[in-house]
Amino acid sequence: MNSIKTKPNLFLKLASLFIFLVFIACSKPVLTFQIQAENILKDSILALAKENLLKKPVTVTAKKADRSVGGLHDFYSEGDYWWPDTTNLDGPFIQRDGMTNPDNFTEHREALMRFSEIVGNLTSAYLITKDSIYALKTLEHCKAWFINEDTKMNPHLNYAQAIKGRFTGRGIGIIDGIHFMEVVQSIVVLDHYKQVDPEILVSFKYWFSEFLIWLKEHPYGKAEMIHPNNHGTCWNMQVALYAKFTNNDSILNFCRERFKNNLLPDQMAENGSFPLELKRTKPFGYSLFNLDAMVMNCLILSDKENDLWHFISPVNKNIKLGLEFMKPYVKEKKKWPLTPDVMYWDQWPVAQPAFLFGAIAFEDSNYFELWSSHTHFPKVDEVKRNLPIRNPLLWLDEID
Repeated sequence: MNSIKTKPNLFLKLASLFIFLVFIACSKPVLTFQIQAENILKDSILALAKENLLKKPVTVTAKKADRSVGGLHDFYSEGDYWWPDTTNLDGPFIQRDGMTNPDNFTEHREALMRFSEIVGNLTSAYLITKDSIYALKTLEHCKAWFINEDTKMNPHLNYAQAIKGRFTGRGIGIIDGIHFMEVVQSIVVLDHYKQVDPEILVSFKYWFSEFLIWLKEHPYGKAEMIHPNNHGTCWNMQVALYAKFTNNDSILNFCRERFKNNLLPDQMAENGSFPLELKRTKPFGYSLFNLDAMVMNCLILSDKENDLWHFISPVNKNIKLGLEFMKPYVKEKKKWPLTPDVMYWDQWPVAQPAFLFGAIAFEDSNYFELWSSHTHFPKVDEVKRNLPIRNPLLWLDEID
């Protein structure tokens, strides 16, 4: 009797498996890549989330920088490549491009990267499990940064990337803000699943509306917007996302036009490289960084009416050209034709988001392999600093 009952059950299981395999075989590569990406990341995401559920919020108010002219709620950082002048230790710092000074103040940037990592990870765990415990913890951290009077950050970067004896802050410090991106995307995802109280959402949007005004109107923002290398790319990437989050269509359209008319044609060479990044002392790392940021511009700014993935400039420059230029060197770094980066050469590449999102946009399994075969959760701060997208599950629904 047991065998008679088992056969129909076995038949149903095999039939279900067959239907699933047929579904996968008939699905778009896009859907297949999304499923594969989640399968690759799932166990690590949930293991990290278990740890992150125990972590308390840490904001800019946890540490006041002695050299900052700002207040307790103001973000402060110092230029990475600036060092004491050994001939005049009390004088202004001097530059050593590509060489990071380990004694500069980095606590606020580290707190922001930690915030981004925790929130992005917990929201990814929510997407996998739909367990609201992850959403609640995410919102606890977001409230600490944007709402709670004792711990919130002021919505500007007036004192970012200061240089002792030279500047109390600089426009290029805006690049420190790229780590807000996965925070914003986490809020968007959780709101989509009705996990964010509407009044709380209004407060989050108000903070980023104020930040957006500062980015667009402050002299630092205006200078960073026209910066000719990865700084300009990252300004556009950030502003586009915050405009999308706050429903500011005019700024969103401005960013689209800037990508098409300035970023892509001005920064990319005919072979798909970024010449200004190649001139740096860390050309490999910066080329990857700028490519990731360019791809994120395409992802954020594309919709049914605007396809930046397939946009081609009048001189035949397009984002796929950039992916194709870096592809052989991500696959085999030893083929890189230039001098190795002066620092962190061994730490690159990692699982560059450009190739995951490029794989989905262009239905290209080679790009997916380049993403899947590298480190997904880097530990080195310098790598994380130049890798704002570390939780790709947050963004997969953005690509149709």
